[in-house]
Amino acid sequence: MKIAILSRGPQLYSTQSLVRAGINRGHSMQIVDHTRCTLAIGRGRPKIYYNDYQLERFDAVIPRIGASVTAQGASVISQFEMMQCFTVARSEALLQARDKLRCLQKLARCGIEVPRTASVATGEDLMLVLREAGGLPIVIKLLESTHGNGVILADTYRMAESVIEAFQRLGERVIIQEFIHEAKGADIRALVVAGEVVAAMKRQARGGEFRSNLHRGATAEAITLTDEEDSIVKKSAKMLGLDVAGVDFLRSKRGPLVMEVNASPGLEGIEGITGVDVAGKVIEFIERRCEELRNFEANNR
Repeated sequence: MKIAILSRGPQLYSTQSLVRAGINRGHSMQIVDHTRCTLAIGRGRPKIYYNDYQLERFDAVIPRIGASVTAQGASVISQFEMMQCFTVARSEALLQARDKLRCLQKLARCGIEVPRTASVATGEDLMLVLREAGGLPIVIKLLESTHGNGVILADTYRMAESVIEAFQRLGERVIIQEFIHEAKGADIRALVVAGEVVAAMKRQARGGEFRSNLHRGATAEAITLTDEEDSIVKKSAKMLGLDVAGVDFLRSKRGPLVMEVNASPGLEGIEGITGVDVAGKVIEFIERRCEELRNFEANNR
């Protein structure tokens, strides 16, 4: 098969891991920088030009879209969808998962427990919003933050007010969330591929830090999810329409609380910690799905 990886970083671990996995299984792999794609829409079939050449049809596309170019990446994915190309993450699913507020709204609507959360409008009575989110200390987040950037723990009302006002002056959308004390700076990242949890790790923030991102010096260990956690993780990915997803949740007194569902989860940390070839499982999933699609088309001609 011919598989494209949409990535701005050909040297990144996740991109290279997927390339190796595909080549090892006999596939042709091509890395395409989605920010350099020209999309042609009109009469006849849609087209994509890359480096002045028209891209031929791929059997499948694996999106690795960064937060700063979400909309642009989603447009490229949508173009591939119009070209009848199977994509591991569909454009609408990417947009919904990347917007933290929309993601949490969807999960809560489907009965999945999430941290108490409130969006903050300019000029809003902050004390009211703080009470809705459980009071101080409070976690303040940019809606499209990644790797713990734009995530701040505020211990006082004045600090919360200053941080929120600063973000809003920059035109950023902000949410606040309750701080889960009993989590003790730890969260769980579980990788879902084709509706199954293939790997999971517990990340522990370093001393003096509440963010448990590995990029910020957190440690991690492989774990096995409980039956309840496994069910919630799989349901979260399914409700957002994601075949491949990283689901982050906290262990709290009232059970697992899903914080985020990532449509382009990093592979370096979880493959290194668990020893699971997640990239290989993604390629195997693509093989199965493309075979199913070919059989469906053949039977309906």
